[in-house]
Amino acid sequence: MVTHDKVKVAVVGASGYSGIEAVRILASHPFVELSVLTSEHYAGREVADVYRHMAGVDLPPFEELRPDLVQDRAEVVLSCLPETVGTAHTAELIKAGLKVVDLSADFRFKDAAQFRATYGIEHPAPQLLAEAVYGLSEFHRHELREARLVATPGCFPTGALLALLPLIRRDLIEPSSIIIDAKSGTTGARRAASIEQLFAEVNENFRAYKVGNHRHVPEMEQEISAALGRDIALLFVPHLLPITRGLLSSIFMRPRSGTTESDVHAAFEASFAKSRFVRILKPGELPELRNVRATNFCELAFILDRRSETLLVITAIDNLGKGASGQAIQNMNLMLGYDEAAGLLAAAPVP
Repeated sequence: MVTHDKVKVAVVGASGYSGIEAVRILASHPFVELSVLTSEHYAGREVADVYRHMAGVDLPPFEELRPDLVQDRAEVVLSCLPETVGTAHTAELIKAGLKVVDLSADFRFKDAAQFRATYGIEHPAPQLLAEAVYGLSEFHRHELREARLVATPGCFPTGALLALLPLIRRDLIEPSSIIIDAKSGTTGARRAASIEQLFAEVNENFRAYKVGNHRHVPEMEQEISAALGRDIALLFVPHLLPITRGLLSSIFMRPRSGTTESDVHAAFEASFAKSRFVRILKPGELPELRNVRATNFCELAFILDRRSETLLVITAIDNLGKGASGQAIQNMNLMLGYDEAAGLLAAAPVP
């Protein structure tokens, strides 16, 4: 049911990168009242005292997370807590009748054994895995409208799956040939002290990391395997860019015999004809991070190279936007029956 009454939304873990980005977007959302903001580090402090760019915006102060208080003061929760930290809280909130959009990996896997294999611990709330909707908005709109728990995809899977699922669904590529080369800004990691994230380590540097064991690989394999109807193994190579935010993915694959440029373009058009946030670029144009910075948009382009018999698809997203908080809010809009673009149509700040 569509309603324009303001819904009370809590952001838990609101002082991390994805949390404060969600606060920034929701502060100007036409149908939302931010009612609760939690932060274990900054409980009791005003948001503008920690993040001065939010000065002048009417916001509640940070407070400690107590699910009983959240239940009384919110209808929807965006959970921006790290993996396993908020799982028990989410289970409690769902039981109390609230809707939850989770930005961690806690509910992305359908199989508790896969979660255990990826994160090395037993899942704290396995009873919720079956009902959690994987929140890749463009491919799960119907399920999202009925959901009470949404697992927002990781940033790397979002950039890759938007490129791959349209092609797989039309059987235009050889799935075993997929190679994903992705490059992300430093906010792809958590807002926590880390030697690898120090300025002197990142500046004027460029490196691959976690090749062969990145935690997003099983997530991508799960979604692609579901589309294929059989299991698949992917080669994924993530890189760290010396920039704050943005994610550029170059995906290489072998086209099926007879696949044409028209076939590829038609696949993307069919998948994204109703999508407000995926821009299929004109021939000769290539995605750039600055065009999607601080937005929920994805730029997408492809090149079918006949000389090497390779199909290359490139996507650009903001890892905190379409790769995290923006997509979470798009999912929230769908859950509540709003226009999915509500609060999300601001243009990128270029230059």
